[in-house]
Amino acid sequence: MAKYIIKRVLVLVAIVLGITFLVFSLIKALPGDPVVGLLGQRADPEDIKRIGNALGVDKPFLVQYTGFVTLLLRGDLGRSYYSNRDVIREIAHKLPNTIALATAAMTLGLVFGLVFGFVAGVNNGGYIDRVFSVLSLAGLSVPVFWSGLMLMVLLSLKLELLPPSGTAGMRYVILPAITLSLPASATIARVVRASVIDTLRQPFVRFLTAKGLTRRRILGVHVLKNILIPLITIVGLDFGSFLNGSVLTETIFGWDGIGRYTVEGIFKRDYPVVMGCILTGSAVFVLINTLVDIAYHYVDPRLRSSTPQ
Repeated sequence: MAKYIIKRVLVLVAIVLGITFLVFSLIKALPGDPVVGLLGQRADPEDIKRIGNALGVDKPFLVQYTGFVTLLLRGDLGRSYYSNRDVIREIAHKLPNTIALATAAMTLGLVFGLVFGFVAGVNNGGYIDRVFSVLSLAGLSVPVFWSGLMLMVLLSLKLELLPPSGTAGMRYVILPAITLSLPASATIARVVRASVIDTLRQPFVRFLTAKGLTRRRILGVHVLKNILIPLITIVGLDFGSFLNGSVLTETIFGWDGIGRYTVEGIFKRDYPVVMGCILTGSAVFVLINTLVDIAYHYVDPRLRSSTPQ
């Protein structure tokens, strides 16, 4: 198992380095000059040249990339072109807000998805199953920005139950968390439903029934145990996607996280900010998937027995 973990960590490092090169290339290929965006269209050409030289944006691509990687290895993501603040400090300040939002959304998605999926799977083909199937399909189909705006109109503007935007306290996280959790709860519900149906058709369930075990015990112990393996995978993927996919949600609700920070950097052509946010999100996503993969091997005895020690 130790060899497997080391192998996964090495793969993680290689993926992150590949992401840095890809993202750096895409950012440098974007149209527009960040110095012109900083100084304005009517800026003096000499000032543009001087600032460009100071920021290093006039150097060849490989020189810029090598310099970026060198700083990255020192734990430095550079400074914002606009605020002149350390990008890594800004991200460290905003990342906990994004993690808090993702955790709240994941908790809601896991609770509702697990309950709805389990009930639908147990009542396969029945009225409850059909209702939950329609709801899960709607949760997957409705765009996050639309559901977020509708929730804001209903719960904030009409009923005045929750604040529409901000990051001032626990009440402010409810609306964006609900919005972000809708597609996750739908996905989890569908995975849990399919897993419950498949497990109930297994021969060991008929064997346990013949031994005299109650249906409640079979469902509450043996069926739930078999749901755990696919659930770990989907929860890990969803949590990682929350951290990277909260851009729209944070922007709509004014949540001070790295998603909103990324959007601000894109509009300002603040390349260090964009690069730092994308790299942080990608690294966290890859790390979570690696941890899920390792946890999968611990939970599933079939994979654990086939893994070199």
